[in-house]
Amino acid sequence: MTALQEQDNDVYALIEKEAKRQKTMLNMIASENISSRAVREATSSVLSHKYSEGYPGKRYYQGNEFIDQVEQLAIDRAKQLFGAEHANVQPISGSPANFSIFLALLEPGDTFLGMDLACGGHLTHGSPVNFSGKLYKPHHYGVDQNGFIDMEEVRKIAVAVKPKLIISGHSAYARTVDFEKFSEIAQEVGAIHLADISHISGLIAAGIHPSPFPHTDVVMTTTHKTLRGPRGAIILCKEAHAQAIDKAIFPGSQGGPHNNLIAAKAVAFQEAMTPEFKQYAAQVVKNAQMLAQTLMDHGIPVVTGGTDNHLLLVDLQGLVGPGKGAETAKLLEQAGIICNANSVPYDPAPPYKPSGLRLGTPMLTSQGFMEEDIQTVAVLIASVIKNPETVKEVRASVDQLCARIIS
Repeated sequence: MTALQEQDNDVYALIEKEAKRQKTMLNMIASENISSRAVREATSSVLSHKYSEGYPGKRYYQGNEFIDQVEQLAIDRAKQLFGAEHANVQPISGSPANFSIFLALLEPGDTFLGMDLACGGHLTHGSPVNFSGKLYKPHHYGVDQNGFIDMEEVRKIAVAVKPKLIISGHSAYARTVDFEKFSEIAQEVGAIHLADISHISGLIAAGIHPSPFPHTDVVMTTTHKTLRGPRGAIILCKEAHAQAIDKAIFPGSQGGPHNNLIAAKAVAFQEAMTPEFKQYAAQVVKNAQMLAQTLMDHGIPVVTGGTDNHLLLVDLQGLVGPGKGAETAKLLEQAGIICNANSVPYDPAPPYKPSGLRLGTPMLTSQGFMEEDIQTVAVLIASVIKNPETVKEVRASVDQLCARIIS
């Protein structure tokens, strides 16, 4: 970044500081990852200069010959990667993508069923502060006392409220999603099934988690989590919904697409088809399972007693008390371990002051951490949670771990 350093050293210096932070701390935010150099090069390419409202072969601007080819390549790769009938690669992020799906398939005031935010769902699955809760009529399913989704309970709720749309998927649920059963319930009540696979799409692409296809009507995923692409999203669907989805993206909710990010998505999709990516995704889950088991071995409660995917939830109520998630996350940050406070099922504390932590392994796995390394990380986390006075000692151990693996 020589040009940036010469022209604007303030911005350059901040980027360098962030790069150093990522290399000298244990980044365990479940929704974060590291994209390849190829993805980053596509993201910063000259494709960002071009306006291309519309779709390949149907643009409102001239000069899109090569832009059309880039977007079509991304579409074809997305369809191949996930086995989808139709793909829209223009959504700029997950929440706007879900908004576009609602716009395409529902009318304001329509009833839908999604996972409760407090039990692992997402804001766009019906939170009252989100468009999904303000413009539509949400109902929610949750988890049982052990933290698992009870599919028979989901069915009972669906039969009772008769939603037009049912959402499967999550942002903080550590177990396998039964997409086939969700589709059976949707068919029984005459609902459309939307699978939000933003967190687990990389695991699905690698065959580590069951796919929502061919069971699901519409699938949305971000591209920057376990998929290791640029920040953005895509929508996959059956041909029956293709026209409505495309119109909801453009002109319904977006204007000119971010062509540089579409190119970077295409690169990520190609990477996700390689044997190396499949090995990576498998290691993400192995690392998460080692993290969960080691934490439990050291007296740290993990919701559902483990994980099937890339993340887990720690319940702090019995160790440090309700509502202590944010305080604990700040202590861990002082120790060089980055995670986020998160509600746990049936949390007595409010969402802004939750009682748990969410931990993930995608980024550490990208940086080369294996199970034995994760075991060490888990011991350090347990030390800070159980004895905050060890923060400085843990920070020194984190520095050594990062220097050995990341640097």
